[in-house]
Amino acid sequence: MPFLELTLRCTEAEQPTYAQVLEDVGALAVTMLDADADTTDEQAILEPGVGETPLWRAIVLTALFEADTDALALLADLEALDATLDWSRAGFRKVEDQDWERAWMDQYAPLQFGARTWIVPWNADLPEAAGPDAAVVRLDPGLAFGSGTHPTTSLCLQWLDALSAEGALAGANVLDYGCGSGILALAALKLGAAGAVGIDNDPQALIASRDNADRNEVGPALEVFLPTDAPDATYPVVMANILASALDALAETLAQRVAPGGRIALSGILDGQEEELLRRYRPWFEQLAVTREGDWVRIDGVRKSG
Repeated sequence: MPFLELTLRCTEAEQPTYAQVLEDVGALAVTMLDADADTTDEQAILEPGVGETPLWRAIVLTALFEADTDALALLADLEALDATLDWSRAGFRKVEDQDWERAWMDQYAPLQFGARTWIVPWNADLPEAAGPDAAVVRLDPGLAFGSGTHPTTSLCLQWLDALSAEGALAGANVLDYGCGSGILALAALKLGAAGAVGIDNDPQALIASRDNADRNEVGPALEVFLPTDAPDATYPVVMANILASALDALAETLAQRVAPGGRIALSGILDGQEEELLRRYRPWFEQLAVTREGDWVRIDGVRKSG
């Protein structure tokens, strides 16, 4: 059967409220795209988990409803739930039935990061270019945020691939702080890490990471925890792909997790926010370096021994 589709442009700050209200009135599915990107290249985030938001400044939000839904009545219900939101920007159209999640996955092509790392959707064949030693992580783009398409994730995957080339991941235990879908922990395991710990304050992210690990046949090597339950341990490799404000607040916590001589990568940083974070982390780390991709920045460094 066909569906009624609602489309609305909003800001990153507005997105969680709009999405919650749409779900409250019975949306069958909610998807998000970067409003400022070329839509032929941009990938959707399908129904992100609780507390998970895309890192885009402007968003095109789309929701599907049953075909017989009355658009005017739906608008009235939306306005009644939250009158502070501007629903006048909403557009409607009838769309034909199809497997929506599969349609988005069909547009999600395998992506390469560095020399060996590949992120591949479940339904896609591994490209011939991958080679026999490819480190392949298969993900469902509809399961939690973190499919590799955003620069914040891409920067971390490239860093992990380079560490692997240096031999720094072989047999190591790694920490992924703010694990989301688990993509970074899984990539580290595929690149030779012996074990990985994922920490996230969202229980749904832990479920997604656990599920993705099982599907990638590395389940026994990944442990996931809420921050309050995580073991008090140090790691030779630590990644934190969160936002700059959280990286600032967690600086001492993250520093204490990195073993002397260990490596850290910090991502989720907008261009221009790096100087303050460099000053924040300099007491614990040396060889701090900044790498940019688009409007985003990664900081990486080595834990001081003293």
